[in-house]
Amino acid sequence: MPSRLLVGLGAANKVSDITSQQIRPDIYQTYLVGVGPGAWPSWNSPDGANVTYFSATAKAMGAVPMFTLFQMAQPGEADMIEVNDVAFMTTYWAQTKLMYQKIGATGQPALVNLEPDFWGFLQGKSGGDPTTVPARVSMVTECAGQPDTAVGIAGCLLTLGRTYAPKAKLGFPPSFWGGDATTVANFMAKVGADKADFIVAQTSDRDAGCFEMASPVAQCAGRGNGPFYLDENNVTTPNYSQELAKWSTVRSILGNLPILFWQTPMGVPSATPGGTPGHYRDNHVHYMLTHPTQYTAIGVFAIEFSPGSSVSADITTDGGQFARLSQAYLANPAPFPTEDVDPALDDLR
Repeated sequence: MPSRLLVGLGAANKVSDITSQQIRPDIYQTYLVGVGPGAWPSWNSPDGANVTYFSATAKAMGAVPMFTLFQMAQPGEADMIEVNDVAFMTTYWAQTKLMYQKIGATGQPALVNLEPDFWGFLQGKSGGDPTTVPARVSMVTECAGQPDTAVGIAGCLLTLGRTYAPKAKLGFPPSFWGGDATTVANFMAKVGADKADFIVAQTSDRDAGCFEMASPVAQCAGRGNGPFYLDENNVTTPNYSQELAKWSTVRSILGNLPILFWQTPMGVPSATPGGTPGHYRDNHVHYMLTHPTQYTAIGVFAIEFSPGSSVSADITTDGGQFARLSQAYLANPAPFPTEDVDPALDDLR
């Protein structure tokens, strides 16, 4: 990958649509979901081949594959009991090891986003102290030295990755449900997120307009009163300068690791709040791809754009916005500041 801000897409954007619009993503992202029967290892044959096939698809596009490991959600992330359940965690760790083995077998670099949302639930359940949550960890041979707590879960996720997929780069996603940037970042440091290769910054999981509706669809309900639409002029709240400052604070606490913005909504700007499914307003694509140096200035190495639900915009409903703006960005890309080119990411470049 080149030494510039990388731009990626999620697999909800189909390869045929990407190629027909002549889009060339640097990163192509997908989810690995579930534990046990029907979970991601069974999606292809032999078990775990989904990783192999997806890696080949990404490579054919000239992209680095990115896998979002989403296994803790199987029993309900808010319930920490399962992390101390022998049967559940035995399968959990077997699948995690399989993921890394399949990534390693490709011989390719890859990015891995480790358990979105789980860490936010953990912060609330633990009262801010992950060492108080018991978990089954040391039963994994490779992780025998890890504590049998939630801290050990993070440590084992990293240990298995380093062991079986040495070219993979690993990142933890903080969730801002437990306080301000300093509080959340300090909690993630207790978890051990500073020992990863990068920080995953979840932009938003829906287009802003979906939250703005008087009666939001189920996928956008229950998010409060807003406002949700960010001010591109950075005058009123919320705005992009505030978001950048928040993540800059997180980075300063987590060892100045580079940042990847993930699951960035793909809606189109509008002066009219709301919208309709597939056409709810949002301005992240427009702002981020027209202000890339603001992101590289705080250590962002990549932005991945993808709809977070079936009602969100994608490259088939955005009127060509992403194709147009990503091509314009590539004509005048944002290089990494020399001091922010992290050696941990050399394999991607």
